[in-house]
Amino acid sequence: MMDVKRDGNPEIGKSVEAAGLSTNYLESGSGVPVVLLHGSGPGVTGYANWRATIPALAEHFRVIAPDAAGFGYTERRQGQQYTLDAWLEHITAFLDVVDVPKAHFVGNSFGGALTIALADRHPERVGKFVLMGAAGLKFDLTEGLDAVWGYEPSVENMRHMMQEHFAFDKTLIKDDLVKSRYEASVRPGFQESFSAMFPAPRQRHIEALATPEERIALIEHEALLVHGRDDKVVPMETSLRYNRLLRNSNLHIFGNCGHWTQIEKKDEFNALVRDFFLRE
Repeated sequence: MMDVKRDGNPEIGKSVEAAGLSTNYLESGSGVPVVLLHGSGPGVTGYANWRATIPALAEHFRVIAPDAAGFGYTERRQGQQYTLDAWLEHITAFLDVVDVPKAHFVGNSFGGALTIALADRHPERVGKFVLMGAAGLKFDLTEGLDAVWGYEPSVENMRHMMQEHFAFDKTLIKDDLVKSRYEASVRPGFQESFSAMFPAPRQRHIEALATPEERIALIEHEALLVHGRDDKVVPMETSLRYNRLLRNSNLHIFGNCGHWTQIEKKDEFNALVRDFFLRE
C-alpha cells in the first residue's frame, strides 16, 4: 500500500531530504525498483501522472514515483534554479537516499528528458527504460507545449488545455477532473514555481532539456518508446528519431491517443511496460 499522510491526500506519500530538498514520493510493491518520472503540466504530481500505473506495476516491482524539484509536494526554495543539471542532481541524490543504486525508469514527456539524460550521464544507475511522449530531443515548439508551459490559472484555461492538447478522447475530460487539476495548479507555491520554469520564449527550454543526438546514439540500454499518434504536445516524430538513435529500442505507437498514453490507453500501456521489464 502507498504511504499517505493522515489528511488522506493520495498525492502525499513519504518524504526524504535529497539535494537539500524535502522530497515527496510514492512507493508501492517490492522487488526490482522501477522509478516513474512525471511530466511538466501545471499542478502535476507523481500521483496525478501515475495513479493508474503504480498499482499495476507494484504487483511485480518496487515502484517509486517522486515529485521532481519545483513540482508537487517537493519543497520549493527561494531562488532555486530549474535546469537539467539541477533536476538530475536532485534525482540522483534522491535515488541514493532511498537506497536505489540502479533502477528501471519510465519517463513521461519532461520526465523522458530526465530519463534519457540519466542514461547518458549515469548509465550505471539505469537498467531498462521507457520513454513515453518524451522530450529530450530538439524539436520545434508546438502550440500544445506552448499552452502547457504558458498556462495561466483558471478553470476554463485548464479545461481548454486538457481537451485541446492532452487528450484525444475529449469525453475523458470530466468536470471533476478539470476542477481537481485546476485546484492542484493553484495550491500555494505551485504556480509560482511553475511559471518560473518555462517563461517565454519557450523554444529555448526544449533545447535546454535536450541530450545531444550523438550521445544518445551511444546509449546501449534496452529501451521501449511509447507515443500517442495524435500527440499535440510532443510530436510523434520525436519517438521515431529516438528509435533510429537508440540501437536497442522498440517503438509502440497508439492510434487515437494524445499526450496521455498512460491514461487514455492505461491497460495496454501498463501491460506493455510490465512485460518489457519482466522479459530477460
